[in-house]
Amino acid sequence: MASNKLRILLVGNGGREHALAWKLAQGDIECIHVVPGNGGTAGVPKTKNITSVSPDDFAALVHHAKENSLNFLIPGPEAPLVAGITDYFAQHAPEIKVFGPSKAAAQMEGSKTFSKDFMQRHSIPTAAYANFSDIDAASKYIESVDHDVVIKADGLAAGKGVILPTSKAEAQEALQSIMNDKEFGSAGNSVVIEELLVGDEISILSLTDGTTILSLPPAQDHKRIGDGDTGPNTGGMGTYAPTPLVTKAQLDDIDRTVLQLTVDGMKAENMTFVGCLFTGLMLTKNGPKVLEYNVRFGDPETQSCLALLESDLAELMTACCDGSLTSHTLSVSPLSACTVVVAAGGYPGSYPKGTAMRVKASKADEGTYIFHAGTSLGEDGELKTSGGRVIAATATGKDLREAVDKAYKGVGLIEFEGMQYRKDIAGRALQ
Repeated sequence: MASNKLRILLVGNGGREHALAWKLAQGDIECIHVVPGNGGTAGVPKTKNITSVSPDDFAALVHHAKENSLNFLIPGPEAPLVAGITDYFAQHAPEIKVFGPSKAAAQMEGSKTFSKDFMQRHSIPTAAYANFSDIDAASKYIESVDHDVVIKADGLAAGKGVILPTSKAEAQEALQSIMNDKEFGSAGNSVVIEELLVGDEISILSLTDGTTILSLPPAQDHKRIGDGDTGPNTGGMGTYAPTPLVTKAQLDDIDRTVLQLTVDGMKAENMTFVGCLFTGLMLTKNGPKVLEYNVRFGDPETQSCLALLESDLAELMTACCDGSLTSHTLSVSPLSACTVVVAAGGYPGSYPKGTAMRVKASKADEGTYIFHAGTSLGEDGELKTSGGRVIAATATGKDLREAVDKAYKGVGLIEFEGMQYRKDIAGRALQ
């Protein structure tokens, strides 16, 4: 007799997927198959890596799910969501629930142009902007405005398609590299040029069934590679939560004027959003403004936020899929959490892969976790690097200072040649 417990198919191989597997495994679930997983997910209870199936091959994923009686799909990264994995499963395996938005709703992350136009339609506060697919028109626009600008490749660029020029000349160079030299590939066929917003940046991860929203504690990411926010943008070098830079009153305001309006707007446009909505906001002197949406859990925000979640994650995700989130609460511990990402030498430029590494996770203090991202296990079971952001140390503490100190102590358990990490995660908040 088949069990009615969750048998999960988790797609992805990053730090976010390791953290999701770790948290889901604490709930009343039967098993998790991670496609393809990494060196960390391989060691999570009730979890096994499936490397024989490609995460891009939706037909093979459906086949694997049916073959193994899996009944719940969680696409981790944005690429499969933007490519329509939710719609594909709805068509070919309707009996399997999917925690993730449809292809139409995933355009919120898949196209910066789409999301900015959506915000404008629904009066959601964001930066002044213009969209261009013609480089000459974009170039003229840069010369015509009297504010600093941000230039964003329209499509998916692994968190790196944003350039912050400091002069008109740099802005013109950025435009050339995105639209002519295709620095971010086809993602740069069109661009959004928007006003540079100044203030503190925060990230909010919200679980939603398309009507009700339950948000995790607000986090702050550190996007640039170098201390003091220097150097190029990355996929994220570390986070902490909750951030003291946003007040309870501001969070209530964001709930009302941003998050609820977003979910209601999606529903009104027949793109009901089920899953995790990530909202990146800038706390400006004129109030909070939306920088971007993502349509999945953020990485590395997830590592910090899930370390604080006391509720059963699998139960909350099921409620999102069933449309019953309103009858649930999201319980969070009163602690603080910090995550420090350790990257390969050379990242976010070119970097070596296959470097041997050692992780003394068994020596970690209580409340310290090592989440793998770009790691893999060799035939001999030896751990090696396989990506740019390789691994992260996450820790919880009674306050932010303790969480940060413990996270850096956790970094000391990781060893591989060329490893680099920021030494100032949460520095602004601690000042």
